[in-house]
Amino acid sequence: MPTLLVQNLPGGAIAVPPGATLLAAIQAAGHDWLHACGARGRCTTCRVQVVRGLELLTPPTGPELRYQAAGRLLPTERLTCQTHLPAGEVVGRVPDATKLPHIPYSE
Repeated sequence: MPTLLVQNLPGGAIAVPPGATLLAAIQAAGHDWLHACGARGRCTTCRVQVVRGLELLTPPTGPELRYQAAGRLLPTERLTCQTHLPAGEVVGRVPDATKLPHIPYSE
């Protein structure tokens, strides 16, 4: 099964079931992850910085392309509510701007 490893989030790799978004997989693994718009791709709060495996993710969606064009989403960032991982392992990080205050992130 494909996996997502978030380097600065406590715990190990997160299994990403077929058809699930990264956000759904993160939440199913019991992690609290910021997502202000209810997973509709209307904000950028659920973004993840992709350190390795960007090419393994599904292509950017319309909302992601609009946010990239507006400079609100870096080319190495993806919205977890919009992104799927068909195969392989992706390594990412929670960006500083979207860290939740009650979670002990590692550096």
